[in-house]
Amino acid sequence: MRQNDSEGFRRAISITEMFTIGIGPSSSHTVGPMRAAHDFASAILESGASPTRVTCELFGSLALTGRGHATDSATILGLAGWEPERIDPDAIPGLLAEIRDAGRMMLGGKIDLPFAERRDMLFRKRKFLPEHPNGMTLTASLPDGSTMVETYFSIGGGAILRRGAQVAQHNIALPHMFASAADLLDIGDATGLSIAQIIRTNESVWRTAEESDAFLDTVRDAMMACIDRGLTQSGVLPGGLNVPRRAAALQNSLTGARPGRNPAEVFEWVSLWALSVNEENAAGGRVVTAPTNGAAGVIPAVLKFYETLIDGADAAGVRTFLYTAAAIGMLYKKRASISAAEMGCQGEVGVACSMAAGALAAVLGGTNSQIENAAEIGMEHNLGLTCDPIGGLVQIPCIERNTMGAVKAINAAYLALRGDGRHFVSLDSVIETMRQTGQDMRSKYKETSLGGLAVNVVEC
Repeated sequence: MRQNDSEGFRRAISITEMFTIGIGPSSSHTVGPMRAAHDFASAILESGASPTRVTCELFGSLALTGRGHATDSATILGLAGWEPERIDPDAIPGLLAEIRDAGRMMLGGKIDLPFAERRDMLFRKRKFLPEHPNGMTLTASLPDGSTMVETYFSIGGGAILRRGAQVAQHNIALPHMFASAADLLDIGDATGLSIAQIIRTNESVWRTAEESDAFLDTVRDAMMACIDRGLTQSGVLPGGLNVPRRAAALQNSLTGARPGRNPAEVFEWVSLWALSVNEENAAGGRVVTAPTNGAAGVIPAVLKFYETLIDGADAAGVRTFLYTAAAIGMLYKKRASISAAEMGCQGEVGVACSMAAGALAAVLGGTNSQIENAAEIGMEHNLGLTCDPIGGLVQIPCIERNTMGAVKAINAAYLALRGDGRHFVSLDSVIETMRQTGQDMRSKYKETSLGGLAVNVVEC
């Protein structure tokens, strides 16, 4: 549901839209539906209505891969008043068991309702709503026979849109308005500001610079906590594929507490950090949507590479990294989409790779042109990447795909730094190519589990 006009391109997007702290396994299929259900429950409470029943219909990609992505569970929890930012992942099994065992829920935490999942959670696998592949309709039945109905679309990165509502335009005059990477480069040339400084200045319309810095510090801490937790876990990931968690064992097999002098080992550690995050995501743990959950491991792994291996890495550098990554992500949100249901995995891991590549180039001393080049390389070599999760689970090939995206981002950054910023394909061109490729891609390759690995690998 991209805005095709120039005003849509110029929509003011904040760093708080690019990085949100929520739960796994999917930003579009778990976080978004939970927010939609919570919004619906809140609207009912605000109206003063007393419904006798609430039902949810899931359409398109939400229906086809919803069970594997925990869409049903997320919707139930959202209706019960929970939000992804404040729910304890460890408490989720107990909360769901209580509702399912009783056959009742407290709508919005306040209205006691019967809830029979088989009757009230409906998967319309053969129907796609015209507006977006990730659609869901919530209906509240009232005592007088009338209903309250809302249709929502989960448009990527955990963002939702109600049918009939416009994409939030944030009609705010930013200090540095930009609609493209070319605009960012022009602003930098005119002001002498880095891309990170441009974004930090723009954020001042929402909060102080110190508050923006503190927000990114929180994001960084959540990313590192996710890596650390993932490195301590073992066992088998939920969902039925019997995929073992590998991060802890892999860490134990590596020498020392950090990468040594063997270059190959560096990439093993980077892969380990990405693996750790995405195993946590697959297990429904606390992750940072960056820019999505399915691609949540790329940016933390490359950021960890910077903090661990680059001399002089510090908190200011971490913020520069995240401001720059956010700037690049904003371009994809403005000019294309970060929804795998619209773009395939090029819109998730591809975008994360592009964001991480530009961010790393920035903290390694790259110019704005070199940063733009790194981001372009990061996406150019992810074009056409499909989303074909086996069993509808964010596990195969999603977990390993994040390791590839992280390593590729580092390679892209160093390639760009070896040049002077001049290159043949612009970032704007590659974003438009990604958008067109996503439009041309058959729907079975866009988070439906109807094509690719999802149908050519026997589940066991």
